[in-house]
Amino acid sequence: MTLQMCEEAAMAAIALQTAHHRPEPRQVQAMLGPIDPDVVSAAIPAFFIGRNSAGLWVAREANGRIGGLFLFKSSAMDFANRQSAPARCALVFPTETIELDVENRGNPLIVLAQGAMRLLARMTTRRPT
Repeated sequence: MTLQMCEEAAMAAIALQTAHHRPEPRQVQAMLGPIDPDVVSAAIPAFFIGRNSAGLWVAREANGRIGGLFLFKSSAMDFANRQSAPARCALVFPTETIELDVENRGNPLIVLAQGAMRLLARMTTRRPT
């Protein structure tokens, strides 16, 4: 199985999961902002890593300088570590959903995948049961 086939299978699985996933009415989006200097030193870059409402992984620098969307958690973590190279960074995993509010510098195919997932979700909700 090639890498492209694996990625396509993962996108299809996420699309199906999203189509059948109904978010809870009181789902809260995490407020992303600078981290308290008592928790993490200002000299250490920090990234928020979490899922968005579509089920994709989001990596966003705490100060909002850079971020990206990814299919896999490991890809989001690798992105954060590459952006803070040569040093490592602090990774923060919010329990609430997070949305990317900066330009996507992650997987460029995610924009296409999101459109396909929205279309699939609309198509599955219109089908009579």
